[in-house]
Amino acid sequence: MKANHLKYLAVLTGPFFAYISFTYTGLWTFALPLYAFGLIPILDMFFKGDTQNMTEVEEYMAKKDPIYDWLLWMIVPMQYGILLYFLYSVSQPNLTWFEISGRILSMGIACTTFGINVGHELGHRATKHEQTMSKALYLTTLYMHFFIEHNRGHHKRVATPEDPASSRYGEIVYTFWLRSVVGGYTSAWQLETERLKRRDLAFFSVHNEMIWYHVIQLAFVALIAMVFGLPVMGYFLAAAFIGFSYLEIINYIEHYGLTRKKIGENRYEKVLPIHSWNCNYTVGRIMLFELTRHSDHHYRASRKYQILRHHENTPMLPYGYPTMILISLVPPLWFKIMHQRIADFKAANPIIGKELVHG
Repeated sequence: MKANHLKYLAVLTGPFFAYISFTYTGLWTFALPLYAFGLIPILDMFFKGDTQNMTEVEEYMAKKDPIYDWLLWMIVPMQYGILLYFLYSVSQPNLTWFEISGRILSMGIACTTFGINVGHELGHRATKHEQTMSKALYLTTLYMHFFIEHNRGHHKRVATPEDPASSRYGEIVYTFWLRSVVGGYTSAWQLETERLKRRDLAFFSVHNEMIWYHVIQLAFVALIAMVFGLPVMGYFLAAAFIGFSYLEIINYIEHYGLTRKKIGENRYEKVLPIHSWNCNYTVGRIMLFELTRHSDHHYRASRKYQILRHHENTPMLPYGYPTMILISLVPPLWFKIMHQRIADFKAANPIIGKELVHG
């Protein structure tokens, strides 16, 4: 295995800390949250990353290399193993609410980093088996409709007022969370209804994916309740809630205050790298399979994670994702940092900055 492959094995530190959270008691149950929001930000301070891109030859070889795909595929059984161990761990007697909370929070982080993040990467693939893997991962956080809304909705409407997952200038994360959760869910129904109409298929039929997602998710929750009991089912629901909430906070961070110009009545300018916040911090990039190179992801959504590129003159986040998540939870601090960041970017890039509309 080449060195470029080896760096992504660092993601296995996540399951290791999850194991500690689910095995030990007391403060140890918060091992994964402390790792994610404590140690990783510290490491990012020392490994700030680089802006180097692969050559065309390197990119071609990396794109065709199956090991990068296998590194993703291994997450699917691993995530289900983590979930099973979580369910078993919170079913043990004599746990305090403090310890249960630590394990729920840890599972919520796994739901985001593995369930949704890797599911998101696989959901952009063209192969049926990878799309099925994507949906299986979304199931672990009860967010299967994200497969429809993200691919058919968000990527088309990103950085426009019509996109529920694009945060607006001056909008706090808490109101955005509600707008994005509700708007994304209703959008998924609308998109699926439109797809069925185009194919002349009935809404109430086996062809309606949204109906299938609800049946599968309800059956999954019922199975957990039957095997582990109602309290454990409740703990799982709490972890899933935390999982998709982290996703929505990340959505808030990735597009805050960036808007595409409207061209005519119903069209917007092409999605460009300046319409997403980019982040090159090394540790965060590796742990999230390059999600933080978000500018290129939206510019070329079909690009695999290992070949995502850095673009010059794109809005750059001042810190890595874990730190930005914590900052976003304090709106006055978030506005102070990010509004200045936007102003500085526009001042440093006067030509490009004219295209960066906000407000």
